[in-house]
Amino acid sequence: MATPRPERLNAFSIFAALAGLAGFALAALAVIVVTVKDDGVGASAVGAATAEMTHVSVSLSEFTIDMPTEIPAGAMLDVTNAGSAVHNLAVKDTDLTTPDLNAGETAMLDTSALAPGDYTVVCTIAGHEAAGMVLDITISESATVPVAADGGEAAGGHGSDGAEMTEEEADRLDELMMASMNAFPAETEGVGNLPLEPVEVDGDVKVFELEASIIEWEVEPGKFVDAWAYNGQVPAPWIDLEVGDTARFVVTNNTPLGTDVHWHGITVPNDQDGVAPYTQEIIKSGETYTYEFTVVEEMVGMYHAHAHSQVSVPNGMFGAFTVGDVDLPLGRTINDVTIPEQIDLALEMPMVLNDAGVIGYSLNGKSFPATAPIVLEEGDWFLMHYLNEGLQSHPMHLHGVRQLVVAKDGIPLAEPYWVDTLNVAPGERYSVLVHASEPGTWVFHCHILSHVEKEDGMFGMVTAMVVNEA
Repeated sequence: MATPRPERLNAFSIFAALAGLAGFALAALAVIVVTVKDDGVGASAVGAATAEMTHVSVSLSEFTIDMPTEIPAGAMLDVTNAGSAVHNLAVKDTDLTTPDLNAGETAMLDTSALAPGDYTVVCTIAGHEAAGMVLDITISESATVPVAADGGEAAGGHGSDGAEMTEEEADRLDELMMASMNAFPAETEGVGNLPLEPVEVDGDVKVFELEASIIEWEVEPGKFVDAWAYNGQVPAPWIDLEVGDTARFVVTNNTPLGTDVHWHGITVPNDQDGVAPYTQEIIKSGETYTYEFTVVEEMVGMYHAHAHSQVSVPNGMFGAFTVGDVDLPLGRTINDVTIPEQIDLALEMPMVLNDAGVIGYSLNGKSFPATAPIVLEEGDWFLMHYLNEGLQSHPMHLHGVRQLVVAKDGIPLAEPYWVDTLNVAPGERYSVLVHASEPGTWVFHCHILSHVEKEDGMFGMVTAMVVNEA
């Protein structure tokens, strides 16, 4: 039994590295990279080439880069992954990078090709720079490597577990954290997820237009990026159809790369699947292509580019596509909780997750504090569709009240279940029903903590459900 349909709202508008090869030099880049294990195998591989170099220790962990901020010209960076996740070290705007390092692995990075000056080092694993693995350094002819009292090399000054923090440093970090939280909700330019309206109705066919282009998009206050977008929005406009609708999508490509549109999770004929060159010719820059199909079943899906998707999708070319209504378990008792026989949904909304590209850790194209709150009245019910368009899984945690998982990839579950944290993998869609039973401001976030907090405050995949007292 389908629930009565609410007005479709946009809630967020209110809301080479070469591992293990000994003595290999890449002359053009002057980079020597050797990966070694904890047992020291390969430690002598750099041989005489590095005997006269100054070595600087670099430690990577979740989510910091610990090294001196001023290093001597021509230094060799001895990079160790002291964390538990995979990390690497790269010098931005150069070709210098280590391989991806597992926990305990080490690599050497030769900086002798870099002239004295200011540089930025980062971990290039998706999302790690945003989580805090970025550091500005200076290469100087006069710099020396700091030496600790015991004669060893002193640790760098970036990142801390708090054990040796002064009271003043702790107070400063507390202030930054509270300031970041008090800035919510912050206003930014641009709203995504707005409903896509047909430009015309041609007989029984609803005609829609989609333009792919690169736009300026404000992800968080003051942070403008060059986003890849459909119709100037991140996420792209929300396509919402009824079962039996025939839709025609006229797609114009104004990006520099060829593209196509894949209707992820939507049942379409093979020749409309949007995968060049198998089902169509690629849509070259400046060209227009038309898709047309009839939607035949209730579904929660997505749409995004398939060609060059590693560039266009993380950078913003993704959107929600829903067909009909998700059947709700009306009148059923689930773990001693009885769902009403009739529910008038106060709100239905997609929450599109991302973690990469220029958009980075975000909910519906915005990073905290620019994410908009979900505002409800005590006693309201709302239906939310998680859509993961990122590169990582995200355990989405709602404080205060539970989420009833009613559908997976748009398919109603025979056995719905309650959770407070739901893990959503890339490409997956989950539909959850929430009862706003408890007044207050309830934080709503990914529970991978580095996706929501860094040293200078909260960011990324965080919003709040605000329940006004009746």
